[in-house]
Amino acid sequence: MSKTSQQNSTTDASGVSVIHTQAHSSGLQQVPQLVPVSPGGGGKAVPPSKQGKKNSFVDRNSDEYRQRRERNNMAVKKSRLKSKQKAQDTLQRVNQLKEENERLEAKIKLLTKELSVLKDLFLEHAHNFADNVQPVGTETTTTNPESSGQ
Repeated sequence: MSKTSQQNSTTDASGVSVIHTQAHSSGLQQVPQLVPVSPGGGGKAVPPSKQGKKNSFVDRNSDEYRQRRERNNMAVKKSRLKSKQKAQDTLQRVNQLKEENERLEAKIKLLTKELSVLKDLFLEHAHNFADNVQPVGTETTTTNPESSGQ
């Protein structure tokens, strides 16, 4: 089985060369590779998410920069407050559950003692009842001496 491949090279607007390779007879498709166009090989291919952004110098005295920083600072404060509130809520819930658990454990002890007392009463009553009642087949019959032997 012979393997042949074709390569097509194109350059997009950002100066990145994309090589498309198609392999024949193997049934596999290869993923396009990003290759820098510069001959020195020192440049990096820029992902599409970063292509629109410029790394230009930002004037820290500009109104736009100050507004962005202020919005960011407010967002950070809000996020930190939200995180603290969530931690406090969780701690409060943990304390509530601990108290409820202690209450339920005390109730279990009380009910266990009550069950033990009721069991003892029931067994004592059942034992006394069994002593006072004779089984049905073991009744003693008294014979009338006058009627027997005549």
